[in-house]
Amino acid sequence: MAKYTLILGTKDWSSWSLRPYLAMRAVGAPFAERVVLLRQEDTPETLRKVSPSARLPVLEIAENGKTTIVWDSLAICETLAERHPEAKLWPEDANIRAAARAYAAEMHSGFPAMRSQLSMDFARRLPTPDLESATKADVARVIAAWSEALDEHGGDFLFGRFSIADAMYAPVVSRFVTYGIAAPTPVKAYMDRVMALPAMQDWGRASQKEVDEGAA
Repeated sequence: MAKYTLILGTKDWSSWSLRPYLAMRAVGAPFAERVVLLRQEDTPETLRKVSPSARLPVLEIAENGKTTIVWDSLAICETLAERHPEAKLWPEDANIRAAARAYAAEMHSGFPAMRSQLSMDFARRLPTPDLESATKADVARVIAAWSEALDEHGGDFLFGRFSIADAMYAPVVSRFVTYGIAAPTPVKAYMDRVMALPAMQDWGRASQKEVDEGAA
């Protein structure tokens, strides 16, 4: 049986770490967890030791005397989906699965203005900033995409049941909560469901502990 270790960044800030954490929790397999505190003097050196890209997150898979290293959030999620098909991290229907992958990939590569102006600060509630035009466009695109998926598939999550697409967008949900970004009722209900996930609740408690202890 494979032994998983997920290496994450400071939970209050690391949106990229949250994504595979949610996928790992959805899989249900046991895993060890290591958090590397970001924005510390020794952070660059630590990252070079644990990650080929010097970035987090990283998944270590120890199996048959060998350790495989997987870095990048989406690559980790895809690896978990392949290794645990029973978890159904992607929709079973090929066409719906293609759409879910497109959603995930758009999140992975896009929305630079929103990422910059609405950086993740999971444990805090902050005033809504005066959004730049590019940020407004990013926010509008996210809300439109969520609305379309929820309307078309009619489940609690973007493509019916929880999938990698939801894991990829969960940090955006937290950003919208942190900064009080307005959303239509169906989208707000979706956000509430994401925030209520046990894994998100656990992440929130860990984020708050970091803030309380001065690590974030």
